[in-house]
Amino acid sequence: MAFRAGRGCGRLGHGASQLEGVAAAAASIRIARHLPSLDDSHRTRRRAEVDPTAHSGQPSTLGLRSTRRCGVSTRFFDTLPEQDGTPVARTVNGEVSGVLEGTVAVWRGLPYGASTAGPNRFRRPQPPQSWTGIRECVRFGDVAPQSPGFVPVDANLRMGENCLWLNIWAPTAATDELRPVLVWLHGGAYCLGTAAQAIYDGRRLAETGDAIVVAVNYRLGALGFLDLSSLGEEFTPNLGLYDQIAALQWVRDNIAAFGGDPGNVTIFGESSGAGCVTALLTSPLSAGLFHRAIAQSPPATTVFGPERAAVVAKRYLELLELSPDHAADLLTMPIERIVTAAGTLLDEVPLREPGRLAAAPVVDGNLLPAYPSERFRQGRSHRVPLIIGTNKDEASLFRLFRSPIMPVTPDAVNAMLRGVAAEHPGLSPERLAEIASAYESSTPRGALTMSTDAAFRMPSHWVADAHSAHSPTWMYRFDHATPMLKAARVGAGHATELPYVFGNFGSFDYDPTFWLGGRKAAQEVSGRVMRRWLAFARYGVPAAIDGSKHWPPYSAVTRTTLVIDNADRVIDDPDRDRNTVWGDDVVGFY
Repeated sequence: MAFRAGRGCGRLGHGASQLEGVAAAAASIRIARHLPSLDDSHRTRRRAEVDPTAHSGQPSTLGLRSTRRCGVSTRFFDTLPEQDGTPVARTVNGEVSGVLEGTVAVWRGLPYGASTAGPNRFRRPQPPQSWTGIRECVRFGDVAPQSPGFVPVDANLRMGENCLWLNIWAPTAATDELRPVLVWLHGGAYCLGTAAQAIYDGRRLAETGDAIVVAVNYRLGALGFLDLSSLGEEFTPNLGLYDQIAALQWVRDNIAAFGGDPGNVTIFGESSGAGCVTALLTSPLSAGLFHRAIAQSPPATTVFGPERAAVVAKRYLELLELSPDHAADLLTMPIERIVTAAGTLLDEVPLREPGRLAAAPVVDGNLLPAYPSERFRQGRSHRVPLIIGTNKDEASLFRLFRSPIMPVTPDAVNAMLRGVAAEHPGLSPERLAEIASAYESSTPRGALTMSTDAAFRMPSHWVADAHSAHSPTWMYRFDHATPMLKAARVGAGHATELPYVFGNFGSFDYDPTFWLGGRKAAQEVSGRVMRRWLAFARYGVPAAIDGSKHWPPYSAVTRTTLVIDNADRVIDDPDRDRNTVWGDDVVGFY
């Protein structure tokens, strides 16, 4: 199915982008010689010899040798001289070739799971089938099935259910140590996006930090975050999260072959991708798969219970004109019909119930034993360092694109407050009135600020308050905006920090965010952000070591925050007045 990145159903993916120990081991991979292609469907090539251990299913320590002990520097993957230095690495499923881009080797569309089509639809991810020969991984795989939205991706990409793949960027320079690994989880309201988006190209991040960058593609919407388990045992909830865990397991077992340290993995994500980060921080199934975490604008309290999920599942069947006893028809239904009905549902829910999404992680008693907010407050999040933060003007972008995902008008925000009151009986009418008056929610500006705080800023503080009680935590607020974004009244809107994290300004044909200048200042801000994120990934502390402002850790008492702008500042509790009115009790959209 051809993928179209159009303006579709009024939803927003990353419209901001449209504006603009195995540390001693090294893989002993020989140089293979390409022979004529055997199987174009798998894009594989025969090897001159087949190593009998290559597909034994053992972790990627197989065939590794120590180089630090003998003081020899090495490259962890090999290259094919007769193929212009094509990089080749050995995974547990077979050898894979990529492409050289400057000083970085890149593999695209590398499978970490089998196709989710046919019998695998609505099932937990299955391992990919092993292959013989060298599999060519130079093109992106299928974009996960989704309705068109504001997602800036190449129109030539295709949409399909063979969507469990990842991209890897690895420096080619010889080294005697395994490199830190950063695993990216893209955003898009749990229903949009792909690891193929140009803004997520990891080359500059890998070059700047001498690190391995991995971007994960996973199931979305009805196939990934719509809990249909109330309809029958054929359906599994939280499949998108299960996909991410499978990708992290793949990284654990294979990343050493690309020069990455499986004992030093940082997961990072933005928006719904950051919501996945906070969810995984509380999941028993992800324990030990990552060692640091970065959550950029996480909707950390947007997690639903089974009762709520059952209501949404019932409505989904109604849109498909299926009775409950025919729910199993979803297993064989054409994917186009599934996506179309999901698109209607994903628009309908936030319009009817401002502040809610149709698709989101759910408490399933297994992957998520309880609401993540509860697990954080109980001190049951994983003991790993955390960077968490938000952008100053999160909601402005949703207003610009008239997206229903977030309530941005006074009427919608007040409807959201009434919905919150219905689910939190402890919130008295007087308390709600106090919150509303603090924001002047009857005004457009006040409504935007309240929406920002309810969806992103306060959930981030509630997570940080709890997590910092047992693990190092750092809080930021991204305030930087180019003159054009300020003139457009977007400011530091949702997702506008992405090009600063990846260093990918002008990743499209033109970048209107710089129409009024500001590129030099933006590049300086980006350099500091990248160095902090990379230092955190390597050492567990976001010290840029470049003369930048010292960033002290966060505590619930001081709420120390790094304000990122042309000149960084460190401020204790910069939004104290608004924080006070919310209090310490977590308010979520359950």
